[in-house]
Amino acid sequence: MPLTGTLFQDNLKWSDNLTVGAMWVTKSSGRVTEGLLRPVRPKSLDTAVLDSLAAFVERAHIRPNSKLPSERVLCETLGVGRSTVREALKRWEALGIVEMRQGSGVYLRVAVSPNLLHVPLVLARPSKVKNLLQILQVRRALEGEAAAVCAKSASEDDIASIGDALARMEAAYIGGGGSEEDWQFHQSIYHATGNPFFPQIIQSMHDLLHQLWENALHLPDFAAASHPFHRSMFEAIARRDPVAARNEAWKLIDSVETEIREAFPDEA
Repeated sequence: MPLTGTLFQDNLKWSDNLTVGAMWVTKSSGRVTEGLLRPVRPKSLDTAVLDSLAAFVERAHIRPNSKLPSERVLCETLGVGRSTVREALKRWEALGIVEMRQGSGVYLRVAVSPNLLHVPLVLARPSKVKNLLQILQVRRALEGEAAAVCAKSASEDDIASIGDALARMEAAYIGGGGSEEDWQFHQSIYHATGNPFFPQIIQSMHDLLHQLWENALHLPDFAAASHPFHRSMFEAIARRDPVAARNEAWKLIDSVETEIREAFPDEA
């Protein structure tokens, strides 16, 4: 008979702890913990780098507009490769925490400490289809408003940067890739709003989005129908039309949602 109750001392010979299959039983409580305790997964290297750097910034009392140690110093001190340091710094740049100045170095933009870093979002349920649709619902609200704000307040330099990001994305898609370039295009819009909360919120979704987006549904040319709306959204931003920019952003997200619902009608 399976052990499904909370207390079952009578038929067990106790030590301090007892492992029964995948269950862990403690003498003090007599409780069975089945599927609740799971192996600890190590942090990614770039996350570990950011944790160390945040602690350093706090301990060294580094203020906004101050220059951070060079990539070489960070690599040598933290014992990681340059690509890991760069990926970590890009994550902070996307959050608006640092500014990477070409030929000059990396500068802190806002105060930071280990207790103030964003916490990545996690899945609430195991269904990839449901998760993606829920994420798209949030993205629709964020994307539409960010595009509208960008159309009203982005500088000419910002718009030029968005256009450059779009060109890189389109070129990458022609070559059969484009996922990371797509992400950078959207990030450029969030940054151009001038509102630091836009890039911070979307960055908190980064790991979850990539986990599900990288062909998680095994659909050929997934989201290809959304590609033209990237350009139409940019064109609306460039001509300073917030209503059109919002509508094109919604069309982009809606096209992806439609593709998912049509491919998985029973799960959507």
